[in-house]
This record gives sequence, structure tokens and C-alpha cells, in this order.
Amino acid sequence: MKIQFLGQNCFLFTYKDKTILSDPFYNYKKVESGFDISAQKIDYILLTHAHGDHIADVEEVLQHYPEAVIIAVPEVCGYFKNAKNTKDVNLGGSAKIDDLKISMVTAHHTSSFPDGTYGGVPVGYIFRLPEGKNVYLAGDTGVMADMELFPRLFGAIDLSILPIGSHYTMCPRKAAFAAAELLRTPRVIGCHFDTFPAIEINHESALKHFADKNIELVLPKLGEEFEF
Repeated sequence: MKIQFLGQNCFLFTYKDKTILSDPFYNYKKVESGFDISAQKIDYILLTHAHGDHIADVEEVLQHYPEAVIIAVPEVCGYFKNAKNTKDVNLGGSAKIDDLKISMVTAHHTSSFPDGTYGGVPVGYIFRLPEGKNVYLAGDTGVMADMELFPRLFGAIDLSILPIGSHYTMCPRKAAFAAAELLRTPRVIGCHFDTFPAIEINHESALKHFADKNIELVLPKLGEEFEF
């Protein structure tokens, strides 16, 4: 699996011949990331909740790739009337993409569309690869006791993508606690940081919080790709 960071909680996951774009918000800093939606192939749009910085570019993706499948809670799927294909999932359920299983899990946050429409509940996802590896995409969340259940329910969480910008989500200290004490994950890719002044972080301090817990923290640059 390849993972490319496109800003905020927007990642492009490439698994075999399928692409999954999470929380489309790539236009905000596309000059820095170099991301060009017209040069891609988007098969799935994976949404964690309805806030503007997570759904801003969904309509543009659908214009370029009208056959793309939206995966989200029913309320979010139903909001996008132009979507030809949706796969509505709810907590406890999973979406299957070939031999990749994407399980929906809880998140502690809020969810409504910019126009005030109810967006259902916020969620996260666990990518369950056939060889027994797991990737946790947390979405926007604070620390929650449910995190301790994830490795017990799904097996070891080999990589976690956690919000660390504080103000709207966990700060680095809390995210490090969640990673070490609850998720028991060895590696974290940070997201939802430095996008706006309210969520700017001290990188050195953030790295130290995770190092103190013996967790590897990656602070990705826009456009940066990772192999998992």
C-alpha cells in the first residue's frame, strides 16, 4: 500500500490497482503538494465526517470521476446527490475492496455540513490487509477509551494516522498517549496540523512527546509518499 499526504486529513491510498482518497481537501495547498486531480484515477472516496475541511473537494472529484464510490455513514452518502455510487456503512460495519477490508470505528468529534445539514456521527476506519496488517485512520478525534479495543478486536495496529493539531482534535501529547497506552501502535503519521493558525504545532515538542513513549512519529510534508 502507498500513502500520499495531501493536507489536513486528505490522503491518497493506493492498494494494488485501486485508489482511495480520504476526506478530499487537496485544493487548499495543492501548489505545495503538486497534486493534480485530473492526472489521477480515483476509485473510492472515503469520508470520516461532514466538516468543510474534509468534504470541500468531493464534488470536484465526482466531476472528474463520476463512477467513484463514496464510502461513509448513510447521512453523508445521502448528502451527495450527484454521486452515482455510494457504499453506506455504519458503526460495526465494513466495506470490502477486493481483499482489503475497511472497518468503520468510532471517533469522538462532531459532524455537520457547512450548510448546517446533519452529518451523522464522525468515524474512523481500520484498513485490514489480507496478510494481517492493520492501518488505523482516526479521522478527527480526541482520546477515547474505544481505542484500547481496536488492537484486541482487529489485531496489532501496525500504523496509525492520528490528528495532532490540538484545538479541534488531540494535541501531540494526547496523541502520543493514545498511541502508546491504548492503540499500542509502533508508528504514527501525524495529520490535521499546521493547516491553519489554530492548529499549528511545535514540531520539536511533538516529536519528543512520541519519542518519550518509544513511538515513531512522522510529520509528513505535503505531497510526501509512504510505503506500507
